[in-house]
Amino acid sequence: MKAIILAGGFGSRLSEETALRPKPMVEIGGKPIMWHIMNIYAAHGIDDFIIALGYKGEVIKQYFLDFYAINNDLSIDLASGETTIHNGNQPSWRIHLVDTGLYTQTGGRLKRLQKWLGEDETFMFTYGDGVADINVAALLEFHKAHGKLATVTTVRSPARFGRLAFKEDLVTEFYEKSESSEGWINGGYFVLNRKVLDYIANDQTVWELDPVERLAYDGQLMGFRHYGFWSCMDTLKEKQLLEDLWNSGNPPWRIWK
Repeated sequence: MKAIILAGGFGSRLSEETALRPKPMVEIGGKPIMWHIMNIYAAHGIDDFIIALGYKGEVIKQYFLDFYAINNDLSIDLASGETTIHNGNQPSWRIHLVDTGLYTQTGGRLKRLQKWLGEDETFMFTYGDGVADINVAALLEFHKAHGKLATVTTVRSPARFGRLAFKEDLVTEFYEKSESSEGWINGGYFVLNRKVLDYIANDQTVWELDPVERLAYDGQLMGFRHYGFWSCMDTLKEKQLLEDLWNSGNPPWRIWK
């Protein structure tokens, strides 16, 4: 199964960190937050990734081109130019780095990836700035059991994020960035059938608005309630929180060995 990660936004709310690199490359514990997200998926056997690039996508491409050398010891013979990479203990991930446009919106980026997906394929989809101790296997089983087109992982957090209304597990309404009260919100970590791409009009479609709202209206969106740890990294305060948790030696989202 493939996991799509959005990595093309400008990260303007974290501009102190994103002036020179895209937000998914901002480091927690010396590793890009996208590396943490990929490890969350890989811990449950999902290791085929499609990265939707945009703003400073070349930084992400260079990171993965150099990944093997960066994460191992090296011996370099300057006279001959010969390089030997030692250890070689690296994840067996397959990574597709796809340019989805500089100004493309979240839904448009997903739509641009349709040729990378099978006709009736089910896939994972999330943002490049959120970590959680989510049970991805249980999420997938939940999605398979209900038979709808889409599942969104829902979490508890302050009201500045998009909120959802439920009838049992069926998502009946999807409110983007309500300011009224706390409740269940969009935590990313979607499971989707390729048919959801029919809900996306063009590059300027925001996934969290018309497509998700119509999926909810059509009775095709289910919510997987996640009661454990979840955090995005929108601000320096949130970045520092994640850094402190990592440095504690027991970060709650580190579900891999």
